Amino acid sequence: MDRCIPPKANAEFVCQMEDVLDVYHRVYDGKISMVCLDERPVQLIGELRKPIPSKPGRKARYDYEYKRNGVANIFMIFEPLKGKRQLQVTRRRTKKDWAKCVGLNRFAVVLPLIYF
Repeated sequence: MDRCIPPKANAEFVCQMEDVLDVYHRVYDGKISMVCLDERPVQLIGELRKPIPSKPGRKARYDYEYKRNGVANIFMIFEPLKGKRQLQVTRRRTKKDWAKCVGLNRFAVVLPLIYF
């Protein structure tokens, strides 16, 4: 696996980053969970004009104009080695939203902290 090393990184940084990346190559062990969290803000848009459907040899066409319907935030909690994932969508991204996502999900369990 090729890894991208920042140009100003030193040997200690590279060593620690390799330790973190090695976690993703571990064999699944039911006694130890690896739970990851990712988030992404999204813009909600709607069509102003009805799209033109596709025809044989021609893709559907969509107008470049759109209606802005606000924003949302998507949290994804997942256990990559177990193949489980959960999405939570919120209207905005606040500290309370993040804390609720981390604390109130189906993966929430008390785990010992593991330091690398």
